[in-house]
Amino acid sequence: MTTLLPAVLPVGLIILVGFIVGRTLPLQRQTLSQLILFVLSPALVIDSLYRTTLSAQNSQRLLLGFALTSLLIYLGIWLLGAIAKLSFASSKALIAATVFANNGNMGLPVVTFALGAPGLERAIVYLIASSILMFCFGPAILQGKGVLYGVKLTLKLPLFWSILVGLSLRWFELKFPFELDTGIQRLGAAAIPIALILLGMQLSTTRFQLGKRELVAIAVRLLISPLIAYGVGSSIQMEQLSLQVLVLQSAMPTAVNSLVIVSEFGGDIDFIARAIVGSTIISFATLPLVLWLLLD
Repeated sequence: MTTLLPAVLPVGLIILVGFIVGRTLPLQRQTLSQLILFVLSPALVIDSLYRTTLSAQNSQRLLLGFALTSLLIYLGIWLLGAIAKLSFASSKALIAATVFANNGNMGLPVVTFALGAPGLERAIVYLIASSILMFCFGPAILQGKGVLYGVKLTLKLPLFWSILVGLSLRWFELKFPFELDTGIQRLGAAAIPIALILLGMQLSTTRFQLGKRELVAIAVRLLISPLIAYGVGSSIQMEQLSLQVLVLQSAMPTAVNSLVIVSEFGGDIDFIARAIVGSTIISFATLPLVLWLLLD
């Protein structure tokens, strides 16, 4: 529990501030979601790619493990939605709640405490891949209008181009003049706090209850996802530390930014808000178990 408190309590504080803001100030939630999607998140991706020191060779299997794990979760939820005959909006929100994990403001501190600096480097690579999935392919997945439409939508979003910029800076070892990278770093650092404020604002108008859909999403996100990650990582023979990072990051609660994606591109917003808070609270019990199994 002491491992998680430093990571989770600051998150709760910012959500509480957002809740109070939602009850007291006439701010537009859509404005904040667009700010995160089109300005702050691209800066976060560029800065992460610009600063990471992990080699491509050490990253390949971790990225492969992440991709296979995410694909299996997506296919499983899509099949579940088809069997249960869920509405399109409900299926989209369920996909967002289970595929997109909180690998940033919760994942990075927990991995750092448990696995140290080498684990943190791998966790940042995982975070970059997660951001690419969420902000580049997530909108196309949630729109559900075919591959061609998804490609066109992805190309219109700044996240795709920010990835190219970040990779170019990394590959060609380019440096920003006049410490402009500091400005980009500070812009990126604002993405997560503002997303948490947005979550608090949404919760201020949401009736909080955990029904069957929420419990299914939480179970998949916190329990089934790390099991799938362990199976995938073992099957592709990942080194121990990378496997530990893969499993631990896969065990994180629903990403706060999934609320941003659903708000912008469609889905059940109240459901996703409840899934975020419910999975975050319950992760106090599940993450210590995952840590104990990984480090035993």
